[in-house]
Amino acid sequence: MLYVGFKQDGTTQQPLTINEVAKAIQSGEVARVTIQQDDLIHVVYKSGKEADSNKEPTTTLVDQLVSLGVTPAQLSPDNVIVEVKPPSLLSGLLSILAYTLPLLIVLGVMWFIFRQAQGSNNAAMAFGKSRARMFSGEHPTVTFEDVAGAEEAKEELKEVVEFLKEPQKFIQLGARIPKGVLLVGPPGTGKTLMAKAVSGEAGVPFFSISGSEFVEMFVGVGASRVRDLFEQAKRHSPCIVFVDEIDAVGRQRGAGLGGSHDEREQTLNQMLVEMDGFDTDTNVIIIAATNRPDILDPALLRPGRFDRRVTLDRPDVKGREAILKVHSKGKPLEPGVDLATLARGTPGFVGADLENMVNESAILAARRNKKAIGQPELEEAIERVVMGPERKSRLISDEEKRIIAYHEAGHAVVGNAIAEADPVQKVTIVGRGQAGGVTWFRPDEDRILMSRKKMMAQLAMALGGRAAEELIFDDITSGAANDIEQVTRMARAMVTRLGMSNEMGPMVYGQKEELIFLGREISEQRDYSEAVSQQIDR
Repeated sequence: MLYVGFKQDGTTQQPLTINEVAKAIQSGEVARVTIQQDDLIHVVYKSGKEADSNKEPTTTLVDQLVSLGVTPAQLSPDNVIVEVKPPSLLSGLLSILAYTLPLLIVLGVMWFIFRQAQGSNNAAMAFGKSRARMFSGEHPTVTFEDVAGAEEAKEELKEVVEFLKEPQKFIQLGARIPKGVLLVGPPGTGKTLMAKAVSGEAGVPFFSISGSEFVEMFVGVGASRVRDLFEQAKRHSPCIVFVDEIDAVGRQRGAGLGGSHDEREQTLNQMLVEMDGFDTDTNVIIIAATNRPDILDPALLRPGRFDRRVTLDRPDVKGREAILKVHSKGKPLEPGVDLATLARGTPGFVGADLENMVNESAILAARRNKKAIGQPELEEAIERVVMGPERKSRLISDEEKRIIAYHEAGHAVVGNAIAEADPVQKVTIVGRGQAGGVTWFRPDEDRILMSRKKMMAQLAMALGGRAAEELIFDDITSGAANDIEQVTRMARAMVTRLGMSNEMGPMVYGQKEELIFLGREISEQRDYSEAVSQQIDR
C-alpha cells in the first residue's frame, strides 16, 4: 500500500525512512510525531515542515526509535510530543474487511456448491412427481355457455356436474358416482373445452395433464407420476382430473416393443389400479379425451373405470351457427353479416376450424383498415382455412395459365352437368397452397351417407380436368396427379370396402392389420386369389 503525504500548502513531500526520523529526533529538529495507523506516522518539524514515514507494524514506535539510537531523554515530552491518533471508522472497517473478505468469498463459494448439489437432489426426487397443472377459481372460468354445437354431450355431462355439486343426494340413494368419462371425437371438436366447462360449472379444482407426460425413458417414473396425481386429486377432492390424449398411455397391452416390462404398460397398470381404488365418497372424476378409442385397452373402458363414453362429433349446421355466435362475441360485425349462411357453407368444419375462420376474418379486416368484420372477410377466411392463402406473386407462363384455366374449367363443367354433383362455389387459377388452380365444390347440406351415384359423380368431377386437357390441347400434364390419386383411392374403396361393384358383389376384400403401438394402419393381408385381384384392378 502506498501512502502519499501532502504539505499544508499542497506540495507533495517524499516519505521519510524511519532512520531519517530517528536522526531528526536526535538532532532536535522534530516537534511532534503522530502515529496515525499501525505502520504510518506523521512527523512535524520545528521549522513547520511536515512529512510521513513508515514504521514496523509489529513493534512500537518508541522501541523502534530506541533501537536506532534515540535515547529516552530525547523522546521526553519536553523535546518531542509523541501522540497516537485513533483510526477513523472507515479505516477500521476497511481493516476488518481486508481480513474477512477472503473468508466470505470462500463461504459463498461453498454455499453455492451446496445449493447446486441440493437442487440436483431435489430434481432427482421430483422426477417421479406428477406434472399435472391445477386450475382453480382464480383463473377465468369456462362454463357450458362457452361450449356450443354439442348439446347432447352437454346434457350427459350436466349429470356429472350434479354429482360434484350434490354428491350426498346420490350417495343416500345408493348410487355410485361415475369414476370416469371418456370424451371421444375428432380433433378440434372441443373435448378439452368441454372438460373445462364441467369443472367451471361445478366450481371444483381442475387438474390437466397429457397422456404423454406420464411416460419417460426411466422405468417406474410413469407409475410414480400416476400415484402422485391421484394423491393430489384426493387431497383436493372434489375435483376433476383431465387426461388429454389418453391413447398415449392407455393403448392395448401386449402389443408394444417392450412386452410386459414396457414402461407404458406399467403406467397403464398403475392407472387401472388407482381408478379401481377410489372410494365412493372421494368425489374425484376422471375425464379423458381421445380420437382413437379403438386402440384403448379394454380394461380401461370397462364400467367402473370409464363408466360413460360421450361422443363429440362434427357439428351440424345448427351447431356451427351456434359456434360462430360464441366465437364472434366481442368482435364488431357489420350489419349485413349472416352467420346462418356461413354455417351452411362450412360443412365438415369443427369448432377449432370455425374459431380459426373468425380469427382470420378479423385479421383480414384489420389489414384492410376496417372498423368491423364484413361478410367478404368471413367468406375469404373460409377459403383460407380450407385451401390456404392465395399465392398471387407466383410467376407462371401464359401457356401454363391457359392449361390451368382449361383444367379447372373442366372440373366445373362436368360438375355443373351432373345432377348428383355438388354445386360449384368458386373457380380460380390463382394458386392456393400447393395447387396451381382451385375449383371448389361446396355441398348444400351436411351429409352422413354417400350414395353410389354421388361417388360416381365425384369421380367424374375429379377427372374433368384431365379430360379437358386432352380435348383442348391433345396432351396431358402432371396437373391431374392429385385428382388421379383421389380417384384411385375412392374407386378401390368402392370395390373392396363398400361393395358397390356389380361384378365383385357386396364383399370386403383384404384384411387390414394395425400395430397398436404405432396406432396406424401399416399393412393389409390379401385374403383373395390372384384372379380376384386382377378383377379388382379392372
